[in-house]
Amino acid sequence: MSAIFEFDNVIVRRGEKNILGPITWLVNSDERWVILGPNGAGKTTLLQLCATLIHPTSGQIKILGERLGRVDVFELRTRIGITSSAFVKDFPDDEIVMDVVLTAAYAMLGRWQENYDLWDESRAKALLTALGVRDLGERIFSSLSEGEKKRVQIARALMADPELLLLDEPASSLDLGGREDLLQRLEKLASDPYSPATVIVTHHIEEIPIGTTHALLLKDGEVIAQGSVDRVITSAFMTQAYGLPISVQSDGGRYFARAI
Repeated sequence: MSAIFEFDNVIVRRGEKNILGPITWLVNSDERWVILGPNGAGKTTLLQLCATLIHPTSGQIKILGERLGRVDVFELRTRIGITSSAFVKDFPDDEIVMDVVLTAAYAMLGRWQENYDLWDESRAKALLTALGVRDLGERIFSSLSEGEKKRVQIARALMADPELLLLDEPASSLDLGGREDLLQRLEKLASDPYSPATVIVTHHIEEIPIGTTHALLLKDGEVIAQGSVDRVITSAFMTQAYGLPISVQSDGGRYFARAI
């Protein structure tokens, strides 16, 4: 077991306001985390830090053993897989699904003149199969449904065999069937000891896949609670975070909430 993230008193400030922190946080390689909180809580900012897309205003961050600010982030990013709806618009309009996944091997968006060997192609096909979209390999990515796009993005994020997987609201915009299918696949991924450490950002506790080990709950940029998922996803902490009485129930590793 090794440390994936080490946040030490990290703060992100915009103008005179702290939009995140101070936060001290440790994530180990065998852990599966979820980040939760209401709109404006700082979830996106925290994920951007994890992805090396921004730097903290103060405090120290070590990611995959490298200190942010003293490492080439472009090299570090090749060790991180990330999915986000914000990236979808960057794929070429005519890109086929197979190439969306393959180009991740070179950290590229859009196939150019690079060459891929049989190993690359076999891995891409295996990942598409694992995510249930193998038969879409020759389809234009932009023609897919939201659920199909989500699963292709996860396959792409895994293509380079990352040490860290960041999933930004992977189940958002999905219907019930699409959500449950994706959560089952994420559950299987979480149970694989060879899978990378995973951090998922979501608004809804119903979207936490079985196998999630830890949770971090934010409100107004500050940490309300962090630790094992069953100790964080509670009625008391969710009520505190969302500002209204909330009842939380769990069933077989899944969580459900309603206002009371």
